[in-house]
Amino acid sequence: MQVLVRDNNVDQALRVLKKKLQREGIFREMKARRAYEKPSERRGREKAEAVRRTRKATRKLAIREGLIAGPVKKPRMPARPARPAAPAAS
Repeated sequence: MQVLVRDNNVDQALRVLKKKLQREGIFREMKARRAYEKPSERRGREKAEAVRRTRKATRKLAIREGLIAGPVKKPRMPARPARPAAPAAS
């Protein structure tokens, strides 16, 4: 995995790296590997994750088909008006 550092902005590159790692599920895997997980607990967790995924997919499909209402979107704040032009110096 690579992250480009632009204009020596390491903070920005670190944020991008963290976001990529989060998307890949690296943090979740590190947390899971901290302690031993019994096989029965693993099966239960995986089954619960599958149920969650299925419910989410079904909900998205129902929203797309118009069977249920989608989430209410927050209204976006309008852009700030442009500042008035400064008076000409004479």
